[in-house]
Amino acid sequence: MSPPRPRALALASAALALVLTAGCGSGTGGARDDDSGKDGSPVGSRIDWKPCAAPTVAQGGGKAPGAGWECGSLPVPLDYAQPAGKTIGLALIRARATDAEHRIGSLVFNFGGPGGSGVATLPSFAKSYADLRKRYDLVSFDPRGVGESAGVRCLTDKELDAADRVDATPDDDAEIAAAVDLNRRFAQACGKNAGPVLAHVDTLDAARDMDRLRAALGDDRLRYFGISYGTELGAVYAHLFPKNVGRAVLDAVVDPRQDPAQGSLSQAKGFQLALDDFLKDCGDGCPTRDGITSLVERLDAKPLPTGIGRPLSQDQAVNGIAAALYSKDTWKYLAAGLREATTKNKGTILLLLSDSLAGRDPEGHYSNLQAANRAVSCADAEQRYSPDEIKALLPEFRSASPVFGESAAWALLQCTGWPVKGKWKTPESSVPAKGAAPLLVVGNTGDPATPYEGAHRMAQALGASAVEVTYKGEGHGAYNSGNACMKALVDGYLLEGRVPVRGATCG
Repeated sequence: MSPPRPRALALASAALALVLTAGCGSGTGGARDDDSGKDGSPVGSRIDWKPCAAPTVAQGGGKAPGAGWECGSLPVPLDYAQPAGKTIGLALIRARATDAEHRIGSLVFNFGGPGGSGVATLPSFAKSYADLRKRYDLVSFDPRGVGESAGVRCLTDKELDAADRVDATPDDDAEIAAAVDLNRRFAQACGKNAGPVLAHVDTLDAARDMDRLRAALGDDRLRYFGISYGTELGAVYAHLFPKNVGRAVLDAVVDPRQDPAQGSLSQAKGFQLALDDFLKDCGDGCPTRDGITSLVERLDAKPLPTGIGRPLSQDQAVNGIAAALYSKDTWKYLAAGLREATTKNKGTILLLLSDSLAGRDPEGHYSNLQAANRAVSCADAEQRYSPDEIKALLPEFRSASPVFGESAAWALLQCTGWPVKGKWKTPESSVPAKGAAPLLVVGNTGDPATPYEGAHRMAQALGASAVEVTYKGEGHGAYNSGNACMKALVDGYLLEGRVPVRGATCG
């Protein structure tokens, strides 16, 4: 599983940073459902909130969040075309507002992926949202197919470890055949293990789930904070339910006009830009761009030994480098990992970084991040790329990034042979939000996973409701960057309803 792949690296930077710190010690659109319950599905279901247990392995593991946190489940239709049919449960988490007298309502978070567990992620970063919690109940959830919300499972832990040994950037016919076979086996396992759920994990249905959640929380409007892929989900919600949109922030914004190949190429460029920025900042002892490219090339033939029993492959090295580029706070781990690899011929740090991105814990257990990411991506996108099509794209991808280009191109195999069809060529026609309240669209000039241009294109696609602002910085996302200007701008909007001036800039 190589990093720059369609939407697969669009994870919340804050969630990744926590793991790294511990580890390194034609779009079809959709019918607009302007009124909740118009499709006949149950709304306003009662949520039975209880103290939270520890996150499960599927959610990524960890400790129970402790006092102040409540967890629950919300039934939603598996198939919205049959609203009275089978249901699945959405796993939920909540922390109540600390200033009940001035409470606004609930603020629902989606941290991206697709595939990230909101139940596991939100408590880890509650301190970042402490000011918002004064007047909001902080709420998050595992979207359908993720974690404990009918989470998709495909390969076993041992099979995923074995998959890491298959070259994801094949150089000859035999390696291409092996990569194609791995994708076939992955798809077959998903189809067998997930069953009917696999056809209903797309973003349109996830957006409909959010309106069920809004109603169950007792809110007349959905107040929303979407990060990375969560911006796409939020935009689709605004398209389907424009009258139900409250204050909403879209941070680290997905480009809705790009198909998978365009998105993957854009990410390759974005990660290369971030790597080059890192190298300028790194100082003495860091390798050059050519030195990193040479390291990656050498690893294709000879993996590096590590201190944790598994060698570092070429693909894992690329994953590890990309993982640390999500936040400037984790650049220090990248510097240490590259020094270790180039001066000591050991790959321990880069392998730990790679594991964090893949959702693998130190005991060798995987969350369902990889499976859910692929399932949602392939349920959305209708494109299925052949090896010959990818080979034709390789020169452009290599030119875009000598480090990330090949893995970004070959990752386009991920939906080939998928058991269900995708819904759209691009999400562009499923995001216009005519009549919605203002949506704050936050672009970051140094964002590797959702490059800056995507924010402008999302704002254009949303229409008059979009209020586009800019953060001139590094890393994936703006609010959690530590920039006081951006935090004040977003907090003023969410807490006081002060809509920023279009084009406002922080940095």
